[in-house]
Amino acid sequence: MRQQKGFSLIELLIVVAIILIIAAIAIPSMLRSKLAANEASAVSSTRTILSAEFSYYQTYGGGTDFAQSLTVLGPGSGNTDLIDSALAGGSKTGYLLSVTASQMSGTSFNEFFISTVPQAVGISGNRSFCAVEDGAVRFDSTGTAFSGHDACTAGTSLQ
Repeated sequence: MRQQKGFSLIELLIVVAIILIIAAIAIPSMLRSKLAANEASAVSSTRTILSAEFSYYQTYGGGTDFAQSLTVLGPGSGNTDLIDSALAGGSKTGYLLSVTASQMSGTSFNEFFISTVPQAVGISGNRSFCAVEDGAVRFDSTGTAFSGHDACTAGTSLQ
């Protein structure tokens, strides 16, 4: 009798089935890890912009004005270069970033609102984040964008 070399069809099917089972277990875990990493990056970006706003207020705003947009905080001719070009572009790691400043009284921009929202809820992140001049970063667990300054101050603060 001749001895056959190689694998039988049943052996190959068993190996493929094992690989598929391992993939079915590993892929959802990897996706959850990516979401968590995107959210951590979004919080870090929000804190970086928050710090840049306070630096702008003291250095360029004369203690009365906050920056009115991300581009004012970013690099470029005539800008302050307090944040990098990725943040100034308004998008990083699956999140959209924005800053708006408003006049609470008089002509000074003495309020600001930072918004960090997932580009696709459930795919790039699950929570949205915001911050105002009180320095606290807050979140919404549904990923819905905060409607403005007052909605942010009513949000849940990160610990």
